[in-house]
Amino acid sequence: MQKSLSEEKYKEVRSYFAKLTRAIVPKALVVAVISGIYLFHISFGNLPPDYNFSSFQILLSLKAVLGLWLGLRGVLQVFFGIQPFVFKGHRLPFILVIMIIFLSQIMYSV
Repeated sequence: MQKSLSEEKYKEVRSYFAKLTRAIVPKALVVAVISGIYLFHISFGNLPPDYNFSSFQILLSLKAVLGLWLGLRGVLQVFFGIQPFVFKGHRLPFILVIMIIFLSQIMYSV
């Protein structure tokens, strides 16, 4: 896109997408975190003390913890301006998203 547009038009289009992203992403983060917490509660609910988790439930819980961490990190950054203390870059969240995708594929085959 940068090669086909003039410098001025490219900056205009880029700023439009930045404004659109800033308007949509925070609301999507909140919906993702709340729906994830609700689905986690529905999936596991009240378990008896002698209950053994299936491999699917183990993978689901691992995926839920990773997703919850990513969602809470995003909500804290966007709405409260709290920057993460340890992982300030984008590499770890990207790796966690890739891990969630792989876990989804593994869950499909289990």
